[in-house]
Amino acid sequence: MRVLDEISFEVNRGEFVAVIGPSGCGKSTLLQMATGLLIPTRGAVRHRGQKVTSINTKVGFVPQQAQLFPWKTLGQNVELPLLLRGVAAAERSARVSTALELVGLKGFERHYPSQLSGGMQKRGSIARTMIYRPDIVLMDEPFGALDAQTRMVMQSDLQKLSLEVGATVVFVTHDITEAVLLADHVVVLSQRPSKLLANVRINLRRPRNMFEPVRNPGFDAAYNAVWTEFRSQLDAGQVH
Repeated sequence: MRVLDEISFEVNRGEFVAVIGPSGCGKSTLLQMATGLLIPTRGAVRHRGQKVTSINTKVGFVPQQAQLFPWKTLGQNVELPLLLRGVAAAERSARVSTALELVGLKGFERHYPSQLSGGMQKRGSIARTMIYRPDIVLMDEPFGALDAQTRMVMQSDLQKLSLEVGATVVFVTHDITEAVLLADHVVVLSQRPSKLLANVRINLRRPRNMFEPVRNPGFDAAYNAVWTEFRSQLDAGQVH
């Protein structure tokens, strides 16, 4: 059975693109193809013009769960990608310090994951991905398991981080408000086999208020533009 069907869109350098669609439509599959974990049976995924045919080590991936190693400290978890790439110890130390400061975790280097809140673990996961400066950061519903207050804080932190480092981000979510607040474009997918319904440009000024969405001029119009495309795909009772 086909999961994705003739989906085509581009992500330009420095853009934040959100991907939404009904539950089970293949959003995570799309990210796995971008990482090279899955290879499409038809068509191709291209990164900087090159066809992705194996694990794409130039992209970073933030999964739904933080997945920090419990036997390593936060600093050791964040350092790991650099260690695997053979980066010298002095540079590793400096980059870990910078990465943790960027995500608001300076001073927690020696803490173990069990000593950190869910939101702090998620920040650590983001720092671990960003530390090796990938071309693109792929995020698969990274805030889905967090409570509402922590989620808004993380959204605000991610916006600030992406603006500061100029990251290119592809962000899968089931939350239209989250998509509109974070993204430059929102890609809307249909039911499986998933097709591209729309690629909606979000023209809200930055920085955006994550805590009071309606205070962002133009938010209602942007939300309605995405919702209009999305609502036709929802069966009765299937609102996610």
